[in-house]
Amino acid sequence: MPDTAEHRRLSESPEDSDPWRLWGPYLAGRQWGTVREDYSADGNAWDFFPFDHAHRRAYRWGEDGIAGLCDRFGFLNLGIALWNGKDDRLKERYFGLTNGQGNHGEDVKEHWWHLDATPTHSWAKTLYRYPQAAYPYEELVRVNGSRSRTEPEYELADTGVLADNRFFDIETVHAKASPDDVCVTITATNHGPESAPLDLVAQLWFRNTWAWGRDDRRPHIRRLRAPELSPAGVVAVEATHGFLGRYVLAAEAASSTSGAPAPEVLFCDNESNNVELFGAPSNPSPYPKDALDAAIVRGDRSLLNPAEEGTKAAIRWHFPAIASGASVTVRLRLTGEALPLDPFGVGFDDVLEDREREADEFYAAVVPQDPAPSAGEDALVARRAFAGLLWGKQHYRYSVREWLEGDPAFPAPPPDRESAWGRNSGWRHLALADIISMPDEWEYPWFASWDLAFHCVALAHIDPDFAKNQLVLLCREWAMHPDGQLPAYEWAFGDVNPPVHVWAAWQVYCIDGSRDNDFLTRVFAKLLLNFSWWVNRKDADGSNLFEGGFLGMDNIGAFDRSKGLPPGHRLEQSDATSWMGFYCLTMMRIALELAREDRVWDDLATKFLEHYLTIAQAMNTFGSGGVSLWDEQDGFFYDVLLGEDGRQERLPIRSMVGLLPLLGVAVTPDWAVRELPDFAQNLHWLQRHREDEMGALLRETDGATPEGTEPTRLTFAVLHDERLVRVLARLLDEGEFLSPYGLRSLSAAYREPFTVDVAGQPMSITYLPGESDSGLFGGNSNWRGPVWFPVNVLVADALAVYAEGSGARVTVDFPTGSGVKLALGDVARELEERLVRLFRPDANGRRPSTPRHHPSGPLWDAHPTFSEYFHGDTGAGIGASHQTGWTALVAHLICRRWIIP
Repeated sequence: MPDTAEHRRLSESPEDSDPWRLWGPYLAGRQWGTVREDYSADGNAWDFFPFDHAHRRAYRWGEDGIAGLCDRFGFLNLGIALWNGKDDRLKERYFGLTNGQGNHGEDVKEHWWHLDATPTHSWAKTLYRYPQAAYPYEELVRVNGSRSRTEPEYELADTGVLADNRFFDIETVHAKASPDDVCVTITATNHGPESAPLDLVAQLWFRNTWAWGRDDRRPHIRRLRAPELSPAGVVAVEATHGFLGRYVLAAEAASSTSGAPAPEVLFCDNESNNVELFGAPSNPSPYPKDALDAAIVRGDRSLLNPAEEGTKAAIRWHFPAIASGASVTVRLRLTGEALPLDPFGVGFDDVLEDREREADEFYAAVVPQDPAPSAGEDALVARRAFAGLLWGKQHYRYSVREWLEGDPAFPAPPPDRESAWGRNSGWRHLALADIISMPDEWEYPWFASWDLAFHCVALAHIDPDFAKNQLVLLCREWAMHPDGQLPAYEWAFGDVNPPVHVWAAWQVYCIDGSRDNDFLTRVFAKLLLNFSWWVNRKDADGSNLFEGGFLGMDNIGAFDRSKGLPPGHRLEQSDATSWMGFYCLTMMRIALELAREDRVWDDLATKFLEHYLTIAQAMNTFGSGGVSLWDEQDGFFYDVLLGEDGRQERLPIRSMVGLLPLLGVAVTPDWAVRELPDFAQNLHWLQRHREDEMGALLRETDGATPEGTEPTRLTFAVLHDERLVRVLARLLDEGEFLSPYGLRSLSAAYREPFTVDVAGQPMSITYLPGESDSGLFGGNSNWRGPVWFPVNVLVADALAVYAEGSGARVTVDFPTGSGVKLALGDVARELEERLVRLFRPDANGRRPSTPRHHPSGPLWDAHPTFSEYFHGDTGAGIGASHQTGWTALVAHLICRRWIIP
């Protein structure tokens, strides 16, 4: 491990409960509209707790805010709020459209960027762009509601409120003086042509844990005054909590250096305003949570607590006019220690300078120092990707049992909630209260099991302990189902995500130096249960051809593969079966690794080898109905639909589904056959007695193995020889899968609609490089053409493995038909280069990955964005616009240049 200050902090804090990890940017970007907050009869989470309720209604399970900071238990929260003198409400949280309001599903309508962060959150910086005109809430809802799925989304820039740079850039910085002492600055810069007013508000509040009838203990916030508050030129509040203890939030009073006026302090309670929300006769507290909004925006101070105490407080700075081009800064300090005599003196500035310098040193040691001309940009992209991952860690609290039963202080939920078909009713064991890596802090403010696996691979480069803890967490008994299934995501924990957890565990282990066998043993033992679940639940007739439903790739087919099957039919899936072959090989590789230290794992390596060989045989020969997933005429793999009458139909749609068999490849290490007798003996037995199953064992060597002897390095691959070359010809065809910025998810050969017969019913599919025109999965996800980062990385990895083993001598046209021959290792590197190229500025300074709705210019083009997926032709970012989750794999690609030659 490099010897930087941040690396030393990490070595002191391997566990999530360690002091340096207590405070972080764990506050969600959105809590409203989530399943956790939904107690409706119909399961419509978006409508049960809408955005318009969020500033007046107490949350049950979490909190949200802008540029937020909270403790790892989610009790005490610090966030910023803003008012430009024109908005109809205080800007306390990001706004976006619900699934039903957006013409392409849920869609945030704000601009912010995560600028920097370190893994222990000793340093963090984020930027929010706040319009100076009244925020056009109603216009965005109305115009998007009138648009069809074939029209573009109506964006914030389309309303004109960002014209002429009429916005404030709000930069928030957190810097820890110690694990329990956080220095905070908030800087607002006016980029507009005229002066403009602004209120900067720091809000400190406790999550409401007392109103639900389960724990009536109430924390407390009060104002501190002399003689309790000894430093001069400071305003402060004290927050006391039965578990956290005592914290003080101090703010600098009027300062000639910062240019900030004297702030005022306002108090209320984090309680719902039921009078305003529901017409109730009274409120739980006479000082509800929207008292701050009423006081600042409407000038109504009647709801503020005159005793200057409560469970929510605000420190407000009012700037009547910030000049064009000018900046103002306010400074805060949140500490559980004694407040220094001069909390905003030289020591405060030193903390910020030291932590920023230490962050520079940390990333200089993490991101390779490459001499290539693009190295500076690539280092910036990697650092921003890591920042997004770290800001995307959120406190996630959800007990399904308590949610289904309801709370004692409230009416019982509708009885349907606990019925057999009620949401997550089969997951009553799930109870989480952890910091979890989220796909996106607004559009996906909940974990998804396959997203999280990819996050952990990138995180392993900067914080391997956290990455390992995350992978183990989803396998713990309070998350994993008793039958071995991993929870998919909170809208339906029982849905099926691809089994990539094992791949991520192996990658994290390798990135961390291939040294933590304890971690590998823990996760491997848990994944034995998950593997058994797949075999028992997703291979209906024991044919070794698997079903999995949508498998995370949403609308990739002509119909919803989870629910859209004709009655009496089932689907044997190319991708489900490929994932299982991939699963087997990775489990085999882990078993081999563990067996070097403990021979008890040796026979498990053989178990997974045998299972893999039967899957490979099934894929390459015939399925349960006599129809192979492989189509010899097309040179491609397809799903097969099986009917009750025994009829089988291959569904000839060329998509990522048919490319995933490439993942079923592994090269055994040189020592495996020499050092592990059980594995070697069983391999030889299989070769002698089950030769028909050994088609996936490739015996090609590099010439170093004497003729007539068994090579010590073995390649196992579903695809090899002619079939491998034929699939690669499709994959590398620019008219099909190969785009300038990676691999498309559906062949571009279907630019005109392609119709396929499904159980006698014609169904059509069309290549859509951008947004979906289908309502499947809410219409907010499209696997019918765009480039998706995670599967691209997996395919490139697989090609590199082929190049390491039996495919070392294979060359293919790149692109297909070009006559330019490349070895498979070079093809893998070129694919990775195209993915990284998404984020590099072009000759005009514009990054291809920048979403189309982002304006151009220096204030915009300087910031890389990390979208959910990318346009299949242009590379423009689409879908969730802040998904520095699996798209942060770009940092993995950049950093592993240091690891893999």
